[in-house]
Amino acid sequence: MEDNYHNSTSPSSAVISAIPYAPESPEPDVHILTSGGLRIPAHSTILAMVSPVLENLIDKPLKHRSSERVIPILGVPCDAVSAFVRFLYSSRCTEEQMEKYGIHLLTLSHVYSVPQLKQRCTKGVSQRLTTENVVDVLQLARLCDAPDLCLKCVKKIAANFKAVEQTEGWKFMQDHDPWLELEILQFIDEAESRKKRTRRQRKEQSLYLQLSEAMECLEHICTEGCTNVGPHEVESTKKTGPCDKYTTCQGVQMLIKHFALCKRRSNGGGCSRCKRMWQLLRLHSSICDQHDSCRVPLCRQFKLKAQQQKMGDDAKWKLLVRKVLSAKAMSSLSLPKRKREEELREAMGGGRGGHVLKTFRFC
Repeated sequence: MEDNYHNSTSPSSAVISAIPYAPESPEPDVHILTSGGLRIPAHSTILAMVSPVLENLIDKPLKHRSSERVIPILGVPCDAVSAFVRFLYSSRCTEEQMEKYGIHLLTLSHVYSVPQLKQRCTKGVSQRLTTENVVDVLQLARLCDAPDLCLKCVKKIAANFKAVEQTEGWKFMQDHDPWLELEILQFIDEAESRKKRTRRQRKEQSLYLQLSEAMECLEHICTEGCTNVGPHEVESTKKTGPCDKYTTCQGVQMLIKHFALCKRRSNGGGCSRCKRMWQLLRLHSSICDQHDSCRVPLCRQFKLKAQQQKMGDDAKWKLLVRKVLSAKAMSSLSLPKRKREEELREAMGGGRGGHVLKTFRFC
């Protein structure tokens, strides 16, 4: 009997030395009993101050006045309980303890309402997720009401689904928690849909940015001229160098050259390249706010035609105009402030010019 007593209490001395009691602290008045029979002495005032659940247990009246107050914490390793009690005293948890007992400490922090430890465990356990343990951790996180950890687990599963699907944890979940499996699969499907939607939106935004850039190049060519095309009345004394958007500008210049020389050109008809030029001119007309001073050919004619034929009532065209204007505004905001001011001065300083194709000068 005496040997059994010494065996059961000998580990307790090591635990007591690990608990950071203050030198002037009173004698412990409560014991925490673990599954292995380990009794950890503690102070009821400290426990009650940190954990409202422990406070309620401590405040329960004893059956006998002379009986010892014991709080059983069972179902987890003794060392995990020791680390838990140590945290209640010091608010510290080592990386080694988190590595060994992170999920146990998460459970204890939830059961005994210790939010500071729960936050620490959520972070520590999420950093140690693997394909093997992620399903088990997800199930525990749901039970412990840890939404941040749940989200990280589901993202981990989605990113490594083929590997996770082969684990014992996933197979066990399929047999015992099919609703959780359904939730995970729905999350993966929604995440994939969001990715596709984002890619589509980026692709559309890129198209609108290209159209906006083409509008800027068209105005630049008609106002100042570029390498091969420029206003007819402005004779260049020397060859104009390429602008900062030369790739787009070169394409617009080639389109203008073809449009001016194509024998099949007709309003709304002709070859596909001519049709693209008509669309660019019409789009410019819908965006342009320089009613009398614009130097882009046919700008005013398109505006008049739109008013007469009520082309402005085309919902799809209106949407395209709004998208291009939005892309232009976003592109402008991304420029440095000095560059935006220069472009604004250039836009305000544009003069009058012709409005027909013969106003172009080809080099």
